[in-house]
Amino acid sequence: MLRPKLPDVPHSPTTTVTPQQTRAPAPSAGRPVAPYLGVGVSAVAAVVVVGVVLTALLAAVAISAVSVAIAAVVLRSLLNGAHKR
Repeated sequence: MLRPKLPDVPHSPTTTVTPQQTRAPAPSAGRPVAPYLGVGVSAVAAVVVVGVVLTALLAAVAISAVSVAIAAVVLRSLLNGAHKR
């Protein structure tokens, strides 16, 4: 079908020119922000991990409670059936 024709890529020169730095970089004003960003990310990660662990523990307790309740009902019906005979 129809294919678009792409333009030719211009060739870059083989020699590279490194610019000379004429003045010193300006000092930053105020406190650096990078340490605070790391603390925020780690705090969010810790909260997410704790939330996942607590949710898993709550689900395990709920499943255990349901299984104990089912076992109690089965045992009760077996014991009541034995007393009636």
